[in-house]
Amino acid sequence: MASSVLPRHSPDWSSKESHDNDLKSEAYSPPQAVLTSPTTITTQHDRLAPTESGLQATSTGLSHSRALLGLHPSAPIDEEHDLAEHSDLWWPKIRMTLKEPFGEFFGTFIMILFGDGSVAQVLLSTGQTSAPGGNGFGTYQSISWGWGLGVMLGIYVAGDSGAYLNPAITFTSCLLRKLPWRRFPIYFIAQVLGAFCASGVVYANYINGINTIEGGPGIRTVPPSKTATAGIFCTYPQADLTKASQFFSEFIASTILMFVIFALKDDTNKGSFSASGNWFPLALFFLIFGLGACFGWDTGYAINLARDFGPRLMSYCVGYGHEVWSSGGYYFWIPMVAPFFGCAFGGLLYDVFLYTGPSPINTPWFGLRELIHPKAAIAERVRQQKEQRMV
Repeated sequence: MASSVLPRHSPDWSSKESHDNDLKSEAYSPPQAVLTSPTTITTQHDRLAPTESGLQATSTGLSHSRALLGLHPSAPIDEEHDLAEHSDLWWPKIRMTLKEPFGEFFGTFIMILFGDGSVAQVLLSTGQTSAPGGNGFGTYQSISWGWGLGVMLGIYVAGDSGAYLNPAITFTSCLLRKLPWRRFPIYFIAQVLGAFCASGVVYANYINGINTIEGGPGIRTVPPSKTATAGIFCTYPQADLTKASQFFSEFIASTILMFVIFALKDDTNKGSFSASGNWFPLALFFLIFGLGACFGWDTGYAINLARDFGPRLMSYCVGYGHEVWSSGGYYFWIPMVAPFFGCAFGGLLYDVFLYTGPSPINTPWFGLRELIHPKAAIAERVRQQKEQRMV
């Protein structure tokens, strides 16, 4: 399972009005208020020149490095912290340069901790008579709760980055919401690494239970083995599913995920939460819980390359063997590919039928002109993003 986007305004998901106010003036124009973090307003003059106290904002010197990564030149940091003495030390500079990728890493990390942790507790304790009720510590619905909570808390952790937590959602945001394509690789790496590391923590925490269920420390199996524990970390399909059914299960869940996220983030949708509202992560909790409760049985609703590939790679590294790739008729590629198609389709559906804001769909020929003349379209997007100092 997986998740998604920003609980508050950022340069990527803000409204047109926010974009219009975002760093438009030249260096020598009068100071203009711009948004630099969800809570702090500073001025262009403050960033481009020393303050009255003589302090220079550290993030100003890092803007080129951040722009190369496709990040907004101004780091999402409180002005007081940007001017603090410690901001000139080597680690604060690294942290300020990579603040959003770090956010994606730890947001995905938290998501996987709760998600894989819930699966581990339910699977390893099944039938344990010492548990309340005498049949283990949880049911399938506990897993839906765990993933929902993991996504919600991960979004809160990664708010400054946009909290995408999912390469397919990042991809669709680049495609339809003008998130800089240059940002996709660094977010992709951060999300996969976060999932990989978190699943390793879950493995270390539950290794004794895994040994007990598997029958010894040197035994590791994958479904359909009756003692398999590999399903703690990544998804495996039901044995009777065809390849088409496997793909469709991941595709339809990913479509629903992206369609609803775009609806929740649409400020003009009167029935949705405001894009700046702190209720958005809670809405994602219910969305992920619902996907697990209604579409989780066939393939485990991975709907996220990072969520599935990172833990799958970790399980391979700790001894589950090549079966993590070959099980289910080499199912492993389905949760890597299908979410991209599903999220793109869900986003297109929303934009075609409901969205009235800026989108390739709301241009002549539904954006097909960009496909016919890609160089001109890319140049125009880069020009707009440079004007808004998004890159």
